Amino acid sequence: MIKHLSCVVLCFSFSLFPFSGAAESMTVPSQAHDSFNLSLIEKVGSCSYTVLITTSCSSTKYTRDQISLSFGDAYGNQIYAPRIDDPSTGAFERCSSDTFEINGPCAYQICYVYFYRTGTDGWKPESIKIKGYYSGTVKFNFNTYIPGNIWYGFNLCDRASSAHPGRVSEWFGYVILSVLTSLFLL
Repeated sequence: MIKHLSCVVLCFSFSLFPFSGAAESMTVPSQAHDSFNLSLIEKVGSCSYTVLITTSCSSTKYTRDQISLSFGDAYGNQIYAPRIDDPSTGAFERCSSDTFEINGPCAYQICYVYFYRTGTDGWKPESIKIKGYYSGTVKFNFNTYIPGNIWYGFNLCDRASSAHPGRVSEWFGYVILSVLTSLFLL
């Protein structure tokens, strides 16, 4: 009777706590993003970000292309910097690093970054490092040419949200149920 009761309790408890986080898949960062939407930008708070972009030594000698940047966190805080290019300053020359101070909404851990390039010269960033007061420092390694007329980059936000604090309470519920079930079996 006790074993039957513990089985009922165990089955009922699993229906209360769904396995939403138990079988999450690790996704490969997307590259081209056709549906990236800049209209989601919210002007909440004002924070400053230091952005260091290193151009690959295998890039073109220089670029006259128009380059825009967008990055953000898993909570919808999105920073947009249109036209960070400036050929007159030598920005994005081969084997060089360029630092930008970009202001935008305050974001937490930056988990995505996208470039938008328009032009015919081409450009190959090696990496981008973003540092903010609340977001800390994050680095994305590109080392590939940015295709033209499409948002192109990395989105690791799915990985960031899998470590969401809500998952702790879900697993804590499983631990409690396991203890209760083992008590019924004794």
